[in-house]
Amino acid sequence: MTDNWQTPQKILVILAHPDDPEFFCGATLARWVRAGHEIHYCLLTCGDKGYEKRDLTPDEICRIRHTEQRAAAAVIGVKNVRFLDLEDGTLTPSIDLRREVVRVIRQEKPDILVTCDPTNLFPSGSYRLNHPDHRYAGQIVLDAVFPAAGNAHFFPELLRDEGLEPHTPREVWVSLTSQPDVTLDVTDTWEIKLRALKEHKSQIGDPIEFEKRMRSRRSPESTEEQPRYEEKFRVLKFS
Repeated sequence: MTDNWQTPQKILVILAHPDDPEFFCGATLARWVRAGHEIHYCLLTCGDKGYEKRDLTPDEICRIRHTEQRAAAAVIGVKNVRFLDLEDGTLTPSIDLRREVVRVIRQEKPDILVTCDPTNLFPSGSYRLNHPDHRYAGQIVLDAVFPAAGNAHFFPELLRDEGLEPHTPREVWVSLTSQPDVTLDVTDTWEIKLRALKEHKSQIGDPIEFEKRMRSRRSPESTEEQPRYEEKFRVLKFS
C-alpha cells in the first residue's frame, strides 16, 4: 500500500478552512491515526465568512469555527491545530504567504504533507465550482514545498533570524484532485469522518440530512447494504 509506512510518520495537513481536512480526507486521516501516525493541522483562514446568516460578526464566526475545528480534530485524533487566521475568501498565492507556509513546514518538519489540488476548478461530487481559497491554498503549499522549503537560499531570513533549517517533506498527498493516482479504501474509518464532520455544526445544516448525503457517497460498485467508501489523492514523492 502507498501509505504502508514502516515507522510512525509526522503528517502535516495545510488547507484553507476549518472543516476542509475532514471533508477532503477525514477518513484517511483517521486511518493514519489508527495506524499510529501523528497528525498536525495548519488552517490558513478561520473561515470567518463561512456562515450565511447576518446575526454574527466575522470575529464571532471565527471563534465558533476555531471551537468546531478543534472538536472535529479531537474526534480524528489530531495532535495539534494551528490557525494562521487570514481573512476567509482573500487567499492569493503571494510571496509573503509562501514564506509563511515555508516557515510552518520548517518548524513542523513533517514526513508527509497533505494539501489540495490547485488545478481542480470543477470538482466532482457536491462542488459545482471549487472555492478559490481551496485552489490558492494548494498552489501556495505546493510552491512552498518545491523549491522553497528545502532550499536555504529561499527566504534566508528564516534560517538567519529564526534558525529554521531547510526541510522537504518526503511525500505530498494532494486531496480534492481530479487527477488521482492513489485510492484508499476508508470504509473502516468513514464513521469517524462522519462524527468529526458533525462537530462543524455551523456548516452542515440538518445533521440527519447531512448524514444521509455523506452515506450516499459510497463507491459506485458497492451497495447500501454493504457500502464501501474511498478517498483519492495524487501523491508526489520527493525522496
